[in-house]
Amino acid sequence: MKSPSHHIEMSSLLVLFFALLGSLPLAAQPSLPLGAAVSWDRHTLLFDGHHVCPVMGEIHYSRVPADEWATEVRKMHEGGVTIIAAYVFWNHIEEVENQFDWSGQRDLRRFLEVCKAEGLPVVLRLGPWCHGEVRNGGLPDWLFQKQCRMRSEDPVFLTYVTRLYRQIFTQVQGLQWKDGGPVLAAQFDNEYRGPASYLLALKRIALTIGFDLPFYTRTGWPELTTPMPFGEMLPLYGDYADGFWDKSTQEGVGNYYKAFNFKGQRVATSIGTDFLTYSKDSTSSILHSASATYPYFTCELGGGMATAYHRRPYVYPEDAYSMALVKLGSGSNLLGYYMYHGGTNPEGRLHTLNECQTSPFTANNDLPVCTYDFQAPLGEFGQTNPQYYRLRPLHLFMQDFGELLAPMEASFPVQQDLRQGDDTQLRWSFRSDGKSAFVFINNYERFANLTAKRGVQFEVCGVRFPQKPITIPAGCAAIFPVNVAGIHYATAQLVSCRDDKICLMQVPGVPTTIVLQNGRTLNNVKPQGLSRPVSGNIYLLSRDEAENLFLPTHASLPATDIPFVRILKAATPRVIQKGKAKVAAAPTEEDWQQAAVYRIKFPVAAADSSLSTPHSSLLSITYRGDCARLFANGRLVADNFYYGRPFLYGLWRLPTGCTELELRILPLQPDAPIYLPREADRTPGEALSSISLIPCK
Repeated sequence: MKSPSHHIEMSSLLVLFFALLGSLPLAAQPSLPLGAAVSWDRHTLLFDGHHVCPVMGEIHYSRVPADEWATEVRKMHEGGVTIIAAYVFWNHIEEVENQFDWSGQRDLRRFLEVCKAEGLPVVLRLGPWCHGEVRNGGLPDWLFQKQCRMRSEDPVFLTYVTRLYRQIFTQVQGLQWKDGGPVLAAQFDNEYRGPASYLLALKRIALTIGFDLPFYTRTGWPELTTPMPFGEMLPLYGDYADGFWDKSTQEGVGNYYKAFNFKGQRVATSIGTDFLTYSKDSTSSILHSASATYPYFTCELGGGMATAYHRRPYVYPEDAYSMALVKLGSGSNLLGYYMYHGGTNPEGRLHTLNECQTSPFTANNDLPVCTYDFQAPLGEFGQTNPQYYRLRPLHLFMQDFGELLAPMEASFPVQQDLRQGDDTQLRWSFRSDGKSAFVFINNYERFANLTAKRGVQFEVCGVRFPQKPITIPAGCAAIFPVNVAGIHYATAQLVSCRDDKICLMQVPGVPTTIVLQNGRTLNNVKPQGLSRPVSGNIYLLSRDEAENLFLPTHASLPATDIPFVRILKAATPRVIQKGKAKVAAAPTEEDWQQAAVYRIKFPVAAADSSLSTPHSSLLSITYRGDCARLFANGRLVADNFYYGRPFLYGLWRLPTGCTELELRILPLQPDAPIYLPREADRTPGEALSSISLIPCK
């Protein structure tokens, strides 16, 4: 499990890093230079022959207003994202047959130009079926009148797919990687479980049309019924902390707990269990021999989670961070987050474009009509959620130490297949090239309340450390270096290596010991920030300092209460029905007539200052109930399935001159067949607690 031939000395890593990146601010860093020669080996991608560990973040351009793209893509880059991923939803661009719409927020070419200007490669997920919690998984309703078999080699179906791919190519032409553009790769279909020949047919169509990209991908779950010829498509994997798609309304169901344990198995058996089944082989800890020769990449690591009407999980920042660290420690060399940036469904001409139980396909859950916030690191309106900051030190580490890390093999010194909530041992792994290593620690599992582990020492690459056993606190997730960057070992986490400064992050609850390779030992080191090194060019940062390292500073404005709220109508309870998927159905339009109605009127001063500046103020509505909707000039602009957190709306998206909104809230029913997170108020009925303007940061 060791590859000494791939060992890279730190000095050469620094030379490479600074030669490529210089001393530019992070947002301007061409981390994966457009136009570089791209290849892959069994470890990872290579750019101009150098191993990299990319961070891929999903954003759906058609769910974000076009005039916000540049700002939001920049924020993704600042968060450490080095590759953009995006679905192309068929029914967003051809909802009406033969009427393709590439205008406004559907303008793929303009979005690709934005990514190019930011220096970020793009992986396009072409469909035809995408899922993405879109109506019919993105397949247009008119297609179901064509008497063809969906997602198959049916000639009629493939004829329409060919027409779709030709249209997409008109947006991509001249912006492919070989042209110096950002389009690096393409994914065919999504979560497909049939014969490989269907995916290969899609690839042949794309190549014939003119797609010519460095590599192509598919989702590696579930298993295909026939093998995919090696090298045709890289399989990418995923994991989530919880799932709205589960039919249970109980806490902690499913196999999601497995995402918090280091293991060699790549396939997660918890994704899409509302319509996917997994073979016995999928649960095996032994990798298929062909899969093991591909690099281990993810495309759907849960940066958050959507809320369905019947199941509304809340994902904690610790969930996202722990899962990402575990994937890295299990050998993954590309962390792809779904979603990294939330969004809002565009308005449909014929239907709402959300997944729902009443649609002809992919009708397993009722999702909100508008919101696709996904509790992502960057939310629906570009607001930074806690995991945005929590994940940044990990992303900076991958950028700056990726070439050293990528060829390192993963080793698992403790049991891989643990029971849910197992607290009998410390979960850890290490990656090593025989000389240098990184030790990955995860003492966290969602809902498990793992206890502190005492008397802990590690032995890696012949180094037993720390000299005195330590306690790993409950909830701790961290990476310790061994024989890296002049450090013999440290009980602190490497973050970055830039401008001749090697930065480590203090791990909360763990005393920092740094033993240098020159023999010097630093005990109980305290963070000094970037103002003073702890030794030579080594700096120790607090977690807060590491999470904000290299970020531009912004003034934080205080929240402002809005007192101009008046109730117009009290709510009437409704009867909750079960839908086609035999789970609670979202309210109908008739049900919404029974909602409580509030009128929100902005003071003139608040309207002038908050509505005129893009990305300035969010309307924050604190309420309890079942669900809520917001209307402007009689038009639905936002909605929310209550899950114990405020209902937000970006005021800059309001129609010009609009200073009055209507809020409707439906009451929560006693014993409603709905999963709510433990923090949510389950009191039957509805109530509006407060409405305020908060800064969008």
